[in-house]
Amino acid sequence: MSSSETQHDNATPDLVTRFDDALAQVAAASRFAKARHVGKVLQLAGRVLCQPQGAEQLYRRAAAIEQAGLFDGTDWAQPEILQADITVQTLRLGGADDIALESLSELRLLAVALGELSHPALSAEQAHHYLAQVLALNLDLLFETGGEAIRVRQGRMAAAVRGVLHTLVSHIGYDQIIDRLIEEIWRILAQRPVRVDHIKAMITQIAACLYNPAITVSNSRGADRLVSALFGPTQASVEDPGLEVYAERLAAMDSQALQQEAGGFARAMHDTGLVSAYQPVFLRFALTQSSELVSAALGLSATGRDALLCYQELVYALIEASVFPETAQAAYGLALMLERGVLFAPPAAPALWRQLGQTLSPSADAAIVQALGDARPAKVQLIAGVLTVLGLPLGVGQGNNPTCQSARAISMWAYNDPDYLLQMIVWATRDDDLVMHFEGQRLSSKELALTMPAIAPQDVDAVSAVLVPHLDRIYHAMGRLCADRNDDPHRWINPEFHGWWVGRGFCLAVDLATGKLHDYDAFVRHFYACYHPLHNGNQPLIYPQPAGLAVTDSAARFVGWHAITIQRLTLDQDEVMRVYFYNPNNDSGQDLGNGVKVSTEGRGERYGESSLPVAEFVSRLYIFHFDPLEHLDPTRVPDDDVAEVEALARGSWALER
Repeated sequence: MSSSETQHDNATPDLVTRFDDALAQVAAASRFAKARHVGKVLQLAGRVLCQPQGAEQLYRRAAAIEQAGLFDGTDWAQPEILQADITVQTLRLGGADDIALESLSELRLLAVALGELSHPALSAEQAHHYLAQVLALNLDLLFETGGEAIRVRQGRMAAAVRGVLHTLVSHIGYDQIIDRLIEEIWRILAQRPVRVDHIKAMITQIAACLYNPAITVSNSRGADRLVSALFGPTQASVEDPGLEVYAERLAAMDSQALQQEAGGFARAMHDTGLVSAYQPVFLRFALTQSSELVSAALGLSATGRDALLCYQELVYALIEASVFPETAQAAYGLALMLERGVLFAPPAAPALWRQLGQTLSPSADAAIVQALGDARPAKVQLIAGVLTVLGLPLGVGQGNNPTCQSARAISMWAYNDPDYLLQMIVWATRDDDLVMHFEGQRLSSKELALTMPAIAPQDVDAVSAVLVPHLDRIYHAMGRLCADRNDDPHRWINPEFHGWWVGRGFCLAVDLATGKLHDYDAFVRHFYACYHPLHNGNQPLIYPQPAGLAVTDSAARFVGWHAITIQRLTLDQDEVMRVYFYNPNNDSGQDLGNGVKVSTEGRGERYGESSLPVAEFVSRLYIFHFDPLEHLDPTRVPDDDVAEVEALARGSWALER
């Protein structure tokens, strides 16, 4: 052993002793003085975690760390409300102290999970489940597949994070990680997001685990379907032979074998929402065979087949221009676009022909490459993005960006006014400009860019990559134009920004000046009278309407305001009246506290919808629009319904309002 290795190994005991001394200072300090000593503990913890066996050393001190009050006054003070998905950002983008505190918290919960430390608010089973989620969501860090960008951001703490995750998995085992990860993937896929790159990456990790002889996995229920959907959805691709070999096999198949292949692709695609890289190879081959084979591979119903036959030349051109192994999801978007009957709207087909022939501006090209990479030319990725957005309008996500208003607008136009969305894409990618009007005043995103530069969105689809910067500028400019009005600016912005179908009537639950609830009884009654089928003459919602939620965390504490779209209200299979809505969050299944948990499947939701029972939904609602010309009678809404909503609101975000 070299002298340098000896010094490296011998550094840990000294660091641990210094950590123990610093922790003792925190434990001895008064509640108000602890904060002065915490920084030193975290710095030393970060250094210990970077050493061999450092995480194991700190795990043995979990009880002392908890008893010292190190977590007091932080987000980690209440482990029962921690959310595993937040660790994804903390462990990748957090500062050294945040990573150290997160790591110490996880080691503390490991002690709870193994029964070595008791916690009054968290059982061993709950701690075990939480840590399994953390590991499942951070498998890339465990297996060092996160990429160079993550390693650069983490810096020296990369070794610390990896050490903690290895310590967790050494005690918990791989079985529950894989099981939990599979469950999480199926849950997210049920929402049919437009962007599934991270899902495909996780499935690749699962496949690596399942076929790694060094890793023992006994429970992988549901994994085979996910892995086969990507790497071997058909008989001729079952052993993942490679694209070139597969193409050679296609050329030698008879018509019956080709039909079987087409059916296999369609079943896998519609079952999972994922498209294998082999499917574009098959589709491009099918173009030379027959429209029946193309239809079978896309899994089209009578509606979709009619659209394909009516617009066959256009559909073939779209496949040739955009469906490649690197953009395979475009095939699913195309199938669902045909099923939606989008092409039967007179402007849609000529607008898509224009899109096929358009040349992108250099800045639009650069925006797409920055967001999605250059595996295929930007124009290819844009057309692929157009197809997926038009096919999955409720799968549009805002990514890791504060752009819920713009994401909602793109989704709403794709759902309700696709030809207008196609027109906006042309303006943005050809002219580097969007022009909208606010109460007759012209707003140009190009002119606004001189004083309002927009940040390029990340983790978004190609359509969002080119539109969101323009939309954000215009949205904020509209806000400035009505900032001095004595009311919530969304009253005027939403109809001008989203479209004529947005109701000009407007209800706000709070007083702007004080932030307190204002005439809340009337607010609740008006919503029920406008939207609830049992109180509005059984009138279904015709046009989706923008609305705003007061978002709360799993402890029912207020987090912030968030833009959503109300899609419809109807009874679920248990005769419970529910509100079905679109949420631009990347994952719409959220625990809002006090038993209010957003459902994304199993309660009558269509792909991309979230839902809540009507009382729970209204309890988190703070603004909504309605048609002021409708004849309504809010007084007929039962007092008990209003009281139920108010109790839920005052028990959460309106607690001190």
